[in-house]
Amino acid sequence: MISPTKLQKSSVLNVQGFMSRLEVRGIPEEMRGKDKIVFGNIQQIYDWHRDFFLVELDRCLQNHDLLADLFIRHERRLHMYIVYCQNKPRSEFIVIEYEKFFEEIQHEISCRMSISDYLIKPIQRITKYQLLLKKACELMSLVPKRCNDMMNLGRLQGYEGKLTSHGKLLQQETFCVCEQDGGVLSRSKERRVFLFEQIVIFSELLRKGSQNPGYQYKTHQVSYLSMQEQRFTLQASNSSIKQTWVETIAALLDAQNNFLSAGRQRRGRHGEENHSTLVMVTQDFSAVREDEISVFRGEKVQILASNQQGQSLVYRPANSDSPAAEGWVPRSVLRTH
Repeated sequence: MISPTKLQKSSVLNVQGFMSRLEVRGIPEEMRGKDKIVFGNIQQIYDWHRDFFLVELDRCLQNHDLLADLFIRHERRLHMYIVYCQNKPRSEFIVIEYEKFFEEIQHEISCRMSISDYLIKPIQRITKYQLLLKKACELMSLVPKRCNDMMNLGRLQGYEGKLTSHGKLLQQETFCVCEQDGGVLSRSKERRVFLFEQIVIFSELLRKGSQNPGYQYKTHQVSYLSMQEQRFTLQASNSSIKQTWVETIAALLDAQNNFLSAGRQRRGRHGEENHSTLVMVTQDFSAVREDEISVFRGEKVQILASNQQGQSLVYRPANSDSPAAEGWVPRSVLRTH
């Protein structure tokens, strides 16, 4: 959320600092008329923020829904910044021409920053508006997507494994899927595909056309793959979906390759004796970071390395519920003695 107090501070220093001092000290004869060009319409911008916009922004702190409408309703008022920016090159020329004069004023008002530093603030502020609103928009676009992903995942039926053990759900979408068997592609079938960090789940659509469709589990594939080695051909409904999935899978494979390379280096340093001993998991642990894995009480894992933060890098062999995986877990959930 934009801070109204921070928004006002730079304008206060501009208007009440340098401008007020100029009124008291007076303008040099050769500079008369040019002082208005130096500050442009900053007084207008300041007055509007002080008397109106600051109050409206404060209301948005209590009700964020008002923020978008606030900017839409006052688009024309915000054009004051355009006028300011149009004048800025002329202002800079005069400030340079009378640099020594403005340095004297800076010293007289005991100001740490130069007049040029303050005159750039309105431009930085309007840019900050854009970045903050864009960030808020991206965040609120991401949250509904994740909510939708989890609702669809909740409609998956028939999968007997533990979904939480496969890492984060990265993408889910409907594709036309062909499975390759012995070099021959099967007939294309519509499938809902769930891409996790460690597994890809294929499901059949139930109640097709319904607002609340269900998904019946059909098969899965471990996601530690290269994109050329996949046994499935997925055809997306449009190029945007295709591009999103290609980028997500490429990033996932890069992360996996980097992680596995680091794991091999650690194993080489710790010798072969660490690989032969399986230790018992004494309590459940759900992964939070991307380099962690979920483990469950009663499972057995191999310890590959340990760090000073109380964690162990472990290898979990494949079982009926989950594919093989490698990642960090707290040492406290392992029976190491």
